[in-house]
Amino acid sequence: MRHSYSFLLSAFLTASTLTAHAQTPISITRDDMPNTGDTLRVSQTVQLSGSSLNVRGANQTWNYTSLRPLTQRVMRYQSVASTPLTLLATFGLPIGSNRATIATRYDLSGLSELGLPVGDVYGFFNESSSDYRQVGFGVPVPTGTATIDLPVTYQNQQLQDVVYRFPVTYEKRDSSNSKFAIDLPGVAYLRDEQKRVNRADAWGTLITPFGTFATLRVVSTLYARDSVSVSGAPGVVIPRPVSREYKWLGKNQGIPLLQVTTQLVAGEEVVTSVVYRDIYRRPGGVLATNNTLAEKNLAAYPNPLPATADLRLLLPEAGPATLTATDLSGRLLFSRTLVSTTKEAVIPAAAFEGFSGVALLRVQTAAGVAVRRVVRE
Repeated sequence: MRHSYSFLLSAFLTASTLTAHAQTPISITRDDMPNTGDTLRVSQTVQLSGSSLNVRGANQTWNYTSLRPLTQRVMRYQSVASTPLTLLATFGLPIGSNRATIATRYDLSGLSELGLPVGDVYGFFNESSSDYRQVGFGVPVPTGTATIDLPVTYQNQQLQDVVYRFPVTYEKRDSSNSKFAIDLPGVAYLRDEQKRVNRADAWGTLITPFGTFATLRVVSTLYARDSVSVSGAPGVVIPRPVSREYKWLGKNQGIPLLQVTTQLVAGEEVVTSVVYRDIYRRPGGVLATNNTLAEKNLAAYPNPLPATADLRLLLPEAGPATLTATDLSGRLLFSRTLVSTTKEAVIPAAAFEGFSGVALLRVQTAAGVAVRRVVRE
């Protein structure tokens, strides 16, 4: 009998210890940001299945084990000194408001829809004990047969994009305003203004195909607008839909274990992107083709697309192509065969038959398959 009591007491103490551990929220500091040399694989999709985004508060459990990738990529973080020489004088100095401590590359080809011939850019960040902020970009600019990387900085240090203020703790709120401009003389000009509002609204256990983690969730609400001028034409102000980034942060993970991005479309919050840490997975679905093209190979504009506007496409190549459009649940919106002697194509507004929300465009050409998201208002 004593042995039974001892066993029950031991089990009770063990369970109590685990429960106490589960009820302890984590905090996020500089040590949990990316480091030089990190190579972090992520999976990407646009279909969110699992727990509701409305699950918030203390000691929650979010189960997203049913996530399946459309594509994968590896996020590589490098030293500032390893970036092109044209960028070092701006971001590589040991002092100054534009000093960066780490750099990475990512795709900004969506700006081509605004008339800016921009693809992969360098993003420069500064990590300190007080915050993690973006201090600028390195934008590749074609100059004849060569390409020069142009440094782009924020208007001043007070108008840099502060991604996190440390420590990030449960129920903490903060905000930042940012402003920068990209000027490609004779080609295009873009000015971006943004307000970021952060709130750590929940903590608990996150479960994804990558594993189970203790996390702190930060929701960033982004209010932004662009001013664009192309080929010297008068500038046009383009307000962007309100966007939210739901980010589950873990200790020593570098980047969010899961980030869900939404946009406000016709008063409804619509998921436009899901990115999560992952291991290599054998391609399936769209990836099963032997020639999967990057999203930047298919341009769609305007995007967001007004309900009465035709959709213009810049295809991977001229010639025959098959275009399929679905909503995020997989419901077919339309399918058609395109035959064009140029890379340009126009889809009439009537093809969407009144649909509003996020549409997935899948284009099959001889060059391969490209997938693009379009938000239709």
